Amino acid sequence: MLTAQAPATHSQPRQHLGMAPRTNDAPFRIALISTGGTIEKTYDELGGVLSNKLSVLDLLLATLELRGVTIDRVPLMNKDSLEMSEADHDLIADTAEIMSRNHDGVIIVHGTDRLAKSGDRIHERLAQKGGAKKAVVLTGAMRPYEMRRTDATQNVTEALTAVQLLPPGVYVAMHNRVLQFPGVVKDPKLGTFVRA
Repeated sequence: MLTAQAPATHSQPRQHLGMAPRTNDAPFRIALISTGGTIEKTYDELGGVLSNKLSVLDLLLATLELRGVTIDRVPLMNKDSLEMSEADHDLIADTAEIMSRNHDGVIIVHGTDRLAKSGDRIHERLAQKGGAKKAVVLTGAMRPYEMRRTDATQNVTEALTAVQLLPPGVYVAMHNRVLQFPGVVKDPKLGTFVRA
């Protein structure tokens, strides 16, 4: 768990978005669920390949100034999303719903190839339970955190900001854009997410 020291100042943006203002100076509690994907791939020198062997999210988070938030890490799995099963998507959706019960927001770090599938599944699952009560934000990266030109830091930072400002719903935050589910797809030619 990472805890920042300075108090959060969420009341103005939240009121502007029609959300209830925070009534205390308690940190904004974020559940950060990690599922793997390109963002967490590391280079195996002996095999000469990028693979999901260990999580690099703690290293990434340590480089950020995280004032006014508490992050509870939930290492759910560490898979390339192309290897995810239907049961994996269900597990991600169930975990997001459970974490949203006792956190102010949820971020899911996910592989981009199947991120839209998990986003739709989470949206469906929450709709069955009366709709989202908190913001659930998915993010990932097209290039691993270990690479010099990674988009990982930008995308995680955007997700950390978005989850504090967005009204309840399921979103993807990447490449300076936030899109709400359903109706989000990956555009492989553009290398980002777009409206369907």
